[in-house]
This record gives sequence, structure tokens and C-alpha cells, in this order.
Amino acid sequence: MIVTGTGTDVGKTVVVAAVAALARAAGERVTVLKPAQTGVAEDEPGDLAAVVRLAGAVDTLELARFPEPLAPATAARRAGAMPVMAAQVVEAVRGLEGTADLVLVEGAGGLLVRLNDLHETLADVASGLAAPVLLVASAGLGVLNSAALTAEALARRGVPLLGTVVGALPERPDLAERTNLDDLPRVTDAPLLGVLPAGLGGVDHDAFLVAARCGLGPVLGGGWSPQTSS
Repeated sequence: MIVTGTGTDVGKTVVVAAVAALARAAGERVTVLKPAQTGVAEDEPGDLAAVVRLAGAVDTLELARFPEPLAPATAARRAGAMPVMAAQVVEAVRGLEGTADLVLVEGAGGLLVRLNDLHETLADVASGLAAPVLLVASAGLGVLNSAALTAEALARRGVPLLGTVVGALPERPDLAERTNLDDLPRVTDAPLLGVLPAGLGGVDHDAFLVAARCGLGPVLGGGWSPQTSS
């Protein structure tokens, strides 16, 4: 499964950890793959460390890391480093066949953020794997446009949109945040699969698993399961 967002800081890593935690609790072998981690030094923990802290003992794989908090293509260019290629990500995922029941590929930013100067994006990875995409959305004003554009881009490429998850709903959502929960399925033509509360990144594993079950549990009981996703 490919996990992308409507933008940065929308809760992608927390959603990835939640899906991984639920799959792991169901006895599945889970690997989380991060094609490119940006904005983190070599000796600093990145998104995958956060996933392990929240979800527990899942396997992780990071293909590249660049120090500046920029799009992967730009960060690689400025670092004088080799960028990540879509075929490289596809090959890495296929290499996990037989060792993982569920592979979650967490992108950087949104769907069409460039991985390299050949203009390859996470959409190319999804196409190469024929894998469904889970869209993590912010809750607030402006998200409907980003979500609709992402859904349109996926449809144009023939890539299935599994659905949307709101990654960080405030404790007291405002009018836009409340109505967006109803409107996201309308603008994406895909179901709202779950809602996670804001602030989960700082809780312990047990509390996180409870929150994941509350926010995403209906997904696992409603026709989607780790076994049916790539």
C-alpha cells in the first residue's frame, strides 16, 4: 500500500504507524518503507523511528536520506547525492515478497512531489506496483481542493484510491474541520476510512494501539484487510 498526503505535516507517519500497529496486532508481518527521508541528519531518528516507537516491532527500510527539509529531488540535488528512482522503490518492495504480509510505502509530502529530476513521483511508484493508495488528509480549510486534485491525478493514471484518513483531528474541531469529514468522500469519490485525533505522536504504544483501533478499527472490519493490500 502507498501512503501519501494532501501536503506536509498532515499525519502520514502517524497513520502509517496506526495501520502497521493494527496489522501487527492481527499477526501480520509488516514492513514500512520510506523511499526518501528529508530534513533529518544521518545520526538523527527519522519517520521510521517514530513508526517503530508507536507501532512496535515492525521492520523498516529507508532508501535514501537528505539533510535539508525539501522535496526529495531538490534535497538530493543540493546535497550532490543520487536521487531515488521510482524503479528503485518498486524493486525494493518486490524484494520484500515472502518476508512481509503488508508493505507500507510512506511518501514525502503529496502525491506529485518529485523524487528526482526525471519528474518521477510517488504516483509512478504506485503505477509500477499496481498498488492502492491511502490518502492522509488534513482536517482544516483548504484540504478539499488538495484531496480532489490527488484523487483526479490517481484516476488519470488508473491507480485506485483506497480512501482517505484524517490524520490529526483537533479535540475541538471548527466548522470547516467538521464539515470536511462529510465532504472529503464527495470530492475524492472514495470513502473516509478513519479519523485519528491530533497529538498521537507523543503517546505510548498501548495508548496508541487503543487510539488506532478506535480511529481505524472499522476499516479492518469493513472489507479492507492487510492481506488484500500491497
